[in-house]
Amino acid sequence: MTATETTPGRIAPTLRTLYFARFAFALVWAGVLLISGAGAGGDIGGVGVALLLLYPLVDLAAAVIDRRASHGQGSAALLIVNMALSALAVIGLAVALAAGAGTGAVLGIWGGWAITAGAVQLAVGIARRGYAGHWPMILSGGISVLAGAGFVAQSMGMAAMLSGIAGYATLGGVFFLVSAIRLQLSLRRAAA
Repeated sequence: MTATETTPGRIAPTLRTLYFARFAFALVWAGVLLISGAGAGGDIGGVGVALLLLYPLVDLAAAVIDRRASHGQGSAALLIVNMALSALAVIGLAVALAAGAGTGAVLGIWGGWAITAGAVQLAVGIARRGYAGHWPMILSGGISVLAGAGFVAQSMGMAAMLSGIAGYATLGGVFFLVSAIRLQLSLRRAAA
């Protein structure tokens, strides 16, 4: 067996659990963001600030967990890039929010992060395309790049709103759920 053939069995349980957790987090996060009204009327508020910083922090933590599980694989280096991008997003958002930058600036930073992190997710998905459950990650990465470009474009307009990132997070969560289910089915077949 090659390393690629043995790897899915070794990291699949970790990825399955991580993806289920990311799905649940994304749904709760998006719901709280919408309920909080963050960004409505230009006011992000304390809950909105916490949520905007929490999302890339969770992405950073997930990349750390994923990297530990996939240590020694080609995707591990890409996950380090993802960690750096998420850390930069947190710093950029924190600076913008502390400086009182408007919703447009925050949306622009979020969009830049979505583009770059989506590109990395796409690359990781392609590197893992032989694993069960990673075609949804390829699609999710590509959609993230496109959505990020949309956020950047919207950030330059007069009516920048943060509600769109709730939909972005929800759709990403659905892709994580589909990947988790596919990994679960793959593990069951392997155990049979």
